[in-house]
Amino acid sequence: MKQLLFPNNIQFWYETLRSMSHIAYGGADFGEVVSTGERITEGDYDSWYVEWMATADRVSDEAEKALAAGHRISARDGFLRASNYYRLAEFFLHGHVCDPRHDHAYDRSVACFRAAAALFTPVIEPVRIPYEDTTLPGYFYRVDHSGAPRPTLIMHNGFDGTAEELHFFGAMAAVERGYNVLTFDGPGMPGPRHHQGLVFRPDWENVVTPVVDFAETLPGVDDSRIALLGVSMGGVLAPRAAAFEHRLAALIAVDGLYDLGETAVRNVPGTREEAERLLRAPSAPELDAALEQAMEHEPIARWAFNHGMYVMGADTPRAFNASYLDYTLAGGIAERIQCPTLVCDAEEDMFFQGQPEKLYEHLTCPKTLMLFTSEEGAGAHCHPGAMRLAIARICDWLDDTLTTA
Repeated sequence: MKQLLFPNNIQFWYETLRSMSHIAYGGADFGEVVSTGERITEGDYDSWYVEWMATADRVSDEAEKALAAGHRISARDGFLRASNYYRLAEFFLHGHVCDPRHDHAYDRSVACFRAAAALFTPVIEPVRIPYEDTTLPGYFYRVDHSGAPRPTLIMHNGFDGTAEELHFFGAMAAVERGYNVLTFDGPGMPGPRHHQGLVFRPDWENVVTPVVDFAETLPGVDDSRIALLGVSMGGVLAPRAAAFEHRLAALIAVDGLYDLGETAVRNVPGTREEAERLLRAPSAPELDAALEQAMEHEPIARWAFNHGMYVMGADTPRAFNASYLDYTLAGGIAERIQCPTLVCDAEEDMFFQGQPEKLYEHLTCPKTLMLFTSEEGAGAHCHPGAMRLAIARICDWLDDTLTTA
């Protein structure tokens, strides 16, 4: 898809397109996104923060006034958009040493979403899911108050997305189709990372199993029809969990990932074994310098390395890349998945090209590979720009799978 804004910075454009995709379920308005983007200096993280905060503050203030005047629907819609705009504002502020502004913007995003959640019927309920010696934040969506057993979709995001963002990425769509939905942030994801210091872990089954335990305690959840959906990096995390958590009735990877280690080593010289050794070495000054150079000249590398250090708890770009080596479904892990699995694929994925096909090839369970194309407007990573289309196909697959299970 042609870059309508930020022609020389693909990362800025992708995040703008991502925000546009949330228009489909009330997370943005086209004019607000475009007018904000036009005020931003391309490639300037401070400018990105300032302008998205200005838009978020304005929309939030208007929502507050609507609520005070008794206009609940207008307030709900405004809070939803403000929540997403605050999320956008803090997006580029992470790193080994974070910009202190990121906590304020994140907290405002959550506060606005919760204000909106309370205005839905039924309300979207904030929950705390027991996890080890703490809890994970999330939301439970009910279709209604009947208590009738219903299929339930557990959803989590990936490398940089929030539980709140999942509202626009399928949660509300699934509720419309008769599903209860439980969204959550796991370790490394925004809630636990911001407020508990929890970083990502590769053994994601130890995250999802407590979530499934919790889901089974909720009213109206049909324990025999619990599905799991992971977005972006969640495309490797969710399959990893499903390989060991066999209570799941279905699995969806949007988009599928097989081995993040391939991303870590693709620009490191030598064989895979040599590249891994260099990434994990106590000292590798030439590689360190090359990674620093990449951050200076490549917008994706600049953002990914900074954010990766933050969410992985790594001190250097090389340490972040080394951490990716542990996020893999190789060694027979993918083959352990038993439930029917949908692997989504994006024709022009700029992050993980070819990974969905590798995951699909290694699956031995009932499986479907679903390609989204550029002609459909859905060819980018996780299909921003065609959210209604993508979610419809995913939910239809889930309907058919759980009906015949």
